[in-house]
Amino acid sequence: MKNFTGIDSAYEQPENPEIRLDTTALSADEAADAVITALQEKGIIGIGDWSI
Repeated sequence: MKNFTGIDSAYEQPENPEIRLDTTALSADEAADAVITALQEKGIIGIGDWSI
């Protein structure tokens, strides 16, 4: 795969990420909740668009 991060291209940390998750401090469920909350706050998904 050409230009695929981790295959033939190095990982480059984003300078200004839209969300940052500390996976050493969050469970998988907490990280997922943080992603959903960030998407809702940005108006990408609505409040009722996501339920588990």
